[in-house]
Amino acid sequence: MKTDAFALRHIGPRENDLEHMLKTIGAGTLEQLIQETIPSDIRLKSDLDLEPAMTEYEFANHIQKLGNKNKVFQSYIGLGYNAAIIPAVIQRNVFENPGWYTAYTPYQAEIAQGRLEAILNFQTMVIELTGMEIANASLLDEGTAAAEAMALLFDVRSRDQKKANVCKFFVSEEILPQTLSVLQTRSTPIGVELVVGNHETFDFSSEYYGAILQYPGKFGQVHDYAAFIAKAAENEIKVAVAADILSLVKLTPPGEMGAAVVLGTTQRFGIPLGYGGPHAAYFATKDEYKRSMPGRIIGVTIDTDGNRALRMALQTREQHIKRDKATSNICTAQVLLSVMAGMYTVYHGPKGLQYIADKVHASAATLANALEKSGYQQTNTAFFDTIVVKADAQKVRAIAEENEINFYYIDDNTISISLNETTSITDLNKIIAVFASANGTPVNTIESLSETNHFPENINRTSTFLQHDVFNKYHSETALMRYIKMLERKDLALNHSMISLGSCTMKLNAASEMLPLSMAQWNNIHPFAPLDQAQGYQEMLTKLEQQLNVITGFAGTTLQPNSGAQGEYAGLMVIRAYHQSRGDHHRNIALIPSSAHGTNPASAAMAGMKVVVTKTLENGNIDVEDLREKALLHKDNLSCLMVTYPSTHGVFESAIKEITQLIHDNGGQVYMDGANMNAQVGLTNPATIGADVCHLNLHKTFAIPHGGGGPGVGPICVAPQLVPFLPTNPVIPTGGENAITAISAAPWGSALVCLISYGYICMLGAEGLKQSTEYAILNANYIKEKLNGHYDTLYSGEMGRAAHEMILECRPFKQKGIEVTDIAKRLMDYGFHAPTVSFPVAGTLMIEPTESENLEELDRFCDAMIAIRKEIENATADNPNNILKNAPHTLMMVTTDNWNFPYTREAAAFPLDYIAENKFWPTVRRVDEAYGDRNLNCSCAPIEAYMES
Repeated sequence: MKTDAFALRHIGPRENDLEHMLKTIGAGTLEQLIQETIPSDIRLKSDLDLEPAMTEYEFANHIQKLGNKNKVFQSYIGLGYNAAIIPAVIQRNVFENPGWYTAYTPYQAEIAQGRLEAILNFQTMVIELTGMEIANASLLDEGTAAAEAMALLFDVRSRDQKKANVCKFFVSEEILPQTLSVLQTRSTPIGVELVVGNHETFDFSSEYYGAILQYPGKFGQVHDYAAFIAKAAENEIKVAVAADILSLVKLTPPGEMGAAVVLGTTQRFGIPLGYGGPHAAYFATKDEYKRSMPGRIIGVTIDTDGNRALRMALQTREQHIKRDKATSNICTAQVLLSVMAGMYTVYHGPKGLQYIADKVHASAATLANALEKSGYQQTNTAFFDTIVVKADAQKVRAIAEENEINFYYIDDNTISISLNETTSITDLNKIIAVFASANGTPVNTIESLSETNHFPENINRTSTFLQHDVFNKYHSETALMRYIKMLERKDLALNHSMISLGSCTMKLNAASEMLPLSMAQWNNIHPFAPLDQAQGYQEMLTKLEQQLNVITGFAGTTLQPNSGAQGEYAGLMVIRAYHQSRGDHHRNIALIPSSAHGTNPASAAMAGMKVVVTKTLENGNIDVEDLREKALLHKDNLSCLMVTYPSTHGVFESAIKEITQLIHDNGGQVYMDGANMNAQVGLTNPATIGADVCHLNLHKTFAIPHGGGGPGVGPICVAPQLVPFLPTNPVIPTGGENAITAISAAPWGSALVCLISYGYICMLGAEGLKQSTEYAILNANYIKEKLNGHYDTLYSGEMGRAAHEMILECRPFKQKGIEVTDIAKRLMDYGFHAPTVSFPVAGTLMIEPTESENLEELDRFCDAMIAIRKEIENATADNPNNILKNAPHTLMMVTTDNWNFPYTREAAAFPLDYIAENKFWPTVRRVDEAYGDRNLNCSCAPIEAYMES
């Protein structure tokens, strides 16, 4: 056994399992299976041109040396990013804990109650600090949250405004530059006209439907927006406010001023800078706009016994249900980071946050006073944490960087300094010394912080916040550690058992890939730090882009999109820019097969394209003749085809090259959805099938963990003609020579977690990547054959093979009164998370085992599915009191004195022998979705409710 080979540790089946597995599926060799699965005309003719695989030890040394090339300066750059202290108890028990970072999106609420409670805490914190009525479970970053606010306010225009096509959106010139760039990207395709200006001279014309303000402004000036918001309301203009979350501890919340939306980032609540992400944005609005609100909403409901339970609310807004009419995209959350920000709030409580905010503000006030004494002019008349100083920027910068300090240099004579919770009196004295050196004055050393508020009394916060019990009882490390553990035990994650979700690729997130995320050289770099301070990042990101180019066969990559949905959108916007550069502004038709991911039509609509759906054949393949007919019909206006390959039905369609050629012949580009890239790497690629752009889910194929439904990274890789249009950033330029404006706020998106994919590729190398794909296909076909005779597989390839996933037919069980949901809930009793339910075909299960699962786990899962199949046979449609309809079975239910079920407690809780050894107990019975939507409650109960109980 080659103990230092990472592939040996990443891939589940052992070498001596191979013969048994191949025999089960009826293949002589692994290569024979691949030949029977992937059409020969798209197979790669040579191995990927990648460097030899590193051992885990070699990678650890390599990433340490690379990290040492990053210079960790004290960064006071601000612009929405601030150094934060990650409480060690949260770093160790959440950030570095696979029980939290390997969990999946909480679609199966009964085995996600811990995560759901943690996110409910986050929502409550947001609601109370912003003064709003409802908040979602997080968004990707502040820039994209602002774009969502612009879109929401456009969606909720009055009937008269829609009739008059009122489409202007006012953007204060105080907005963060990266936010403005994202707004520019997102506004044009949906028909919004941005107008940037000074809010103090805004005319409140009836041509405007909305406005966005920054609070405090981009360089720290605090404005009282109450009069602006009131005047806007008189003129039917709804106002969004991008607010610094910590400042809301001291400043009047925008909700109390009448804002329609409040948004921002929670990065400074205990989340590492990470060169730009991942961070959790927040988004809060009025209750009346809840149906238009983006992202997940966690709500309170009841279970079968009437006990309190949590689940994702109002899912009918989302793209997997409403497709191009969706107001929300489930892929726009950063759950792991929102859990951390929520835990930060729980740990500190209202008094702790008050202390931190007071200290940050006092630091800014003290520094302003000291610099004024040294002869400098500080120009902000009111501020929270950021001051603006008039000085010779070139001279100050040279001295500051010599002392490993970064400021933001607005122009030659103006410097912005943003302070944060890590700033000490020693740090302040270093800053004072830099400025004293620059103008040759004595150093005015400070010994204590000023107590004075530097903003008007009328915007001083007077309302209380975070009075709920959860924010006032876990302030010792012991208490918080146990609270985190209590919640963790309620969630089923990959550290317990296989999560066989089709289309989601829940593979191993190896510890050796994860460890660098905790290193200060990687997680403490500001995204707008000068490039010469981020040489380690630049080398890693450039190398990762090159690796992804090789893997996809394409010419260029951008890592900026920070989710798969963002990647889809970026790919379409690049295609749009390409057509426009050729004068083809009219090309706006996106052909999308009916079997496509729900995100595809939603993204096309966001990119201003008109969706034309093409038919799917009975065998699940694209109907080529229908596609040909529609391509010819729309050839003058055809923009692109959006295709998933292998298909969402888990099949490598042999007509794929004919399909892509057909689109090219009619003037379109081919966008390939990379959701199923785990079946391609090393065996075929998007360039070979004829695509022009694809997005990749690094949180699927390339081993970034799902983190409970985020973080994600969705880079796009493009053919040569699209490279010039890759997106830029207004602060640190990136992308092509004709770059589109920003897709997300940070130049390289969620750069920190790109380390994981970089490690995955470096340690697997060309051979290991290819093996991973082969074993993903092997494991899927092994399950398919093991379940044959018990469940029918809905679609197969021409040789009867599945790709890396398959769809099980469950609709006939309705005659027994059993729905696919019942199977999903019963699997919890067997210790498994359900496969993907009712996607892409209603009433089915889509299973993807990944390459990381070993033979024993595959067999356990198959045994569970076969046992459930027998339970289905014993069910009858006229008697719903059966083991499937009553699933899942909780510990309380099984241990009660009152057992009124026609089966034993043992059958309910321990149906197979292996379960007793490692039993997972769902903590609530089946949740009532409809009750929760009818009685929507998206925050913690008030403290009185706890007192009454």
